Amino acid sequence: MRTNRRRDDYDPRRDAHRTHAAPPSGRRMAYDYAQEDDYDDDEDDDYPDHRPLWHWILGILIVVGCAAGIAWGLQQALGLYAEVDGSSSLGDPVEVFIEYGTETPDIAKQLMDAGIIEHDWLFNYYARYSGKGANLQYGNFTVQKGMSYNDLLAALSVQQVHRETITLTFPEGTTAVGIAQILAENDLCEVDKFLACANGEDGSTWSEYSFWDKIPDTPGRLMKCEGYLFPDTYEFYVGESVNYYVDVFYKEFEKRTQWLLEDIEAKGTTLNDVVILASFIQEEGGIAEEDAKISACFHNRLEIENPELRPYCLQSNTCCNIMQDTENNYLWNSPTAYYYGWPQQGYIPQDVLDAYDTYNNAGLPAGPISSPGYDAMEAALNPDESFMQPGQEYFFFVTGHPDSDVAGQYFYAQTYAQHLQNTARCGWAVE
Repeated sequence: MRTNRRRDDYDPRRDAHRTHAAPPSGRRMAYDYAQEDDYDDDEDDDYPDHRPLWHWILGILIVVGCAAGIAWGLQQALGLYAEVDGSSSLGDPVEVFIEYGTETPDIAKQLMDAGIIEHDWLFNYYARYSGKGANLQYGNFTVQKGMSYNDLLAALSVQQVHRETITLTFPEGTTAVGIAQILAENDLCEVDKFLACANGEDGSTWSEYSFWDKIPDTPGRLMKCEGYLFPDTYEFYVGESVNYYVDVFYKEFEKRTQWLLEDIEAKGTTLNDVVILASFIQEEGGIAEEDAKISACFHNRLEIENPELRPYCLQSNTCCNIMQDTENNYLWNSPTAYYYGWPQQGYIPQDVLDAYDTYNNAGLPAGPISSPGYDAMEAALNPDESFMQPGQEYFFFVTGHPDSDVAGQYFYAQTYAQHLQNTARCGWAVE
């Protein structure tokens, strides 16, 4: 018969195979945690860390690599800072020439190539985000290696040009071809190259100026640049690129016509139409006190139907189909006409006549016929209103013949009969 043993009859040698056995169902086995702690401690002492040696080597290498990377990065940062801040010892003076229109990134590369700086990208970044790059000039500059970026930017912001210059005057009413010829006569650039650049035909783009993209591509228009090369007196640098010479004219035009924009918008017209009309006012008048009156006559011809005129035609002898006209006619005997060879050929292409004939075509022609000045453009936008009173509009004007006693004087008329009387008085033959 089997008897139950008490807990204290437990014999470890006899029951060793039961040490980890599951307790009988319904019974809970006491557990000696102190004994487990003692056992674990002994086990840790018996089993040392067996982590592979390459783990330790890799860890050391990572630590050393990180330290080296940090040291290298710190060294590079200090080097970049030293370049920006400058050196206490400067190199020999070096003269660099910055061409007109050179952008900041190109200036930075030029300085790097000259050995003045080490990093062009750093100089470009500093110039841009410090706000000092906008003041950079062009011309000859003397700089030194070791200069701080601030000193370099300051030196490059003060023009030190020691180059040959030439001062040229372009009279108001000069055509684009005439302007190119003046430049060529002074050995600054060739006529064809100047016109190709000014018209954007050689790949040049002038979209930086607000007026350029607003010039319409009107069929038959001879030159996009006509009327936009502002006539004035300029001091040019000798030996510059064609782009430089064109840019001088366009930059001045942009600056001088800003005052027009608000009035143009208010009056519902366009800058292009103002320039076209101004070119005719310039050719027919060109005298400040007469320009607004001539403008009024042209406005009346374009806006009011008059039985004595072809309806709404500009009717200007400076641009018409009259070959024998001895005036400075844009199509027959102007620098433009000779440039295209029309007098020698004896004819003008029909599409050009259709685009520029002011006697047979209503409205404004395809483009300007010269480079108008400030007063002519102002007059085109603001005609003399006293000449435009309803029922008393003036449509005609004539100037005194050079050999008459009224040479250079202007006479205005409301009717064609009055105009014929004025024409006879001015010493012109009346047909």
